[in-house]
Amino acid sequence: MTVTTTPTSSGVVLTPKKRTFKKFFNDTGWRHLVGIAVGIYAVFPILYVLSNALSPTGTLTGSNKLFQAFSLAGFERVLSNPDKPFGAWFMNTMIIGGVVAFGTILMGGLAAYAFSRMRFSGRRVGLLSLLLIQMFPQVLAVIAIFLLLGAIGDVFPVLGLNTRTGLIMVYLGGALGVNTYLMYGFFNTVPTSIDEAARIDGAGHARIFFTIIVRLVFPILIVVGILSFIAVTGDFVVASVVLSEPDTKTLAVGLYEIIANDRAADWGAFSAGAVMAALPVLILFMALQKYIISGLTAGAVK
Repeated sequence: MTVTTTPTSSGVVLTPKKRTFKKFFNDTGWRHLVGIAVGIYAVFPILYVLSNALSPTGTLTGSNKLFQAFSLAGFERVLSNPDKPFGAWFMNTMIIGGVVAFGTILMGGLAAYAFSRMRFSGRRVGLLSLLLIQMFPQVLAVIAIFLLLGAIGDVFPVLGLNTRTGLIMVYLGGALGVNTYLMYGFFNTVPTSIDEAARIDGAGHARIFFTIIVRLVFPILIVVGILSFIAVTGDFVVASVVLSEPDTKTLAVGLYEIIANDRAADWGAFSAGAVMAALPVLILFMALQKYIISGLTAGAVK
């Protein structure tokens, strides 16, 4: 460790006390060890999936021997099976995830703006109700969703079972709640004087929201959108109940079909499909990480 001396204005030379390794470890060094341990723990599952995706056997035999062989056969099998259309599953997932993410941002943003800027009777009860409803897991509503979509499908087939529109409506039905509460905290950080100045110039609530507020709260909109997209692409329970036809399934439901049969499970194709399914989420995180960090930290302190 380098020790430096710095003369002060009074002419007294201060000599910084040399920090020992024990003091460094007690202060911050142990955090590095914890970070390394957590990093290794997090990387191991990824290594196993990549190794199995590149394995030519398609089974879990010898899966503990990482990267013993290299083959793209798993990718070829998952992309070329007409009975399990991976391309259709991928497109369904991207469309459903994208539409739900956009709808969640729009609905949550409008609700958060109303709770943050307007004062009306039932405002506090409404906020608490949204937060309370989210405490119940979505799996409790699976039977109701199935029966409801079946009944709606008899009248409006485009909103019934085995339709992407029906599944999108189900997801958007639960889009409020914790997202609105998260946005509400971020919206409160924007000074109300901006709204008042815009209203003096003749702007209404819609103009203020879409032309001023949206730009100022853009980080939290990105956070809510990407969290919603990840939740939709990874959902299995609700999607497996609503979608049963091969061409309408999402990746989470479709990939399970590859390993559903114990006697014919193709773990190589499943791993290859999982790797390709993770790419859009990874790209989104890499592209939007600066907004995610600022959005989470700013919204968390309010």
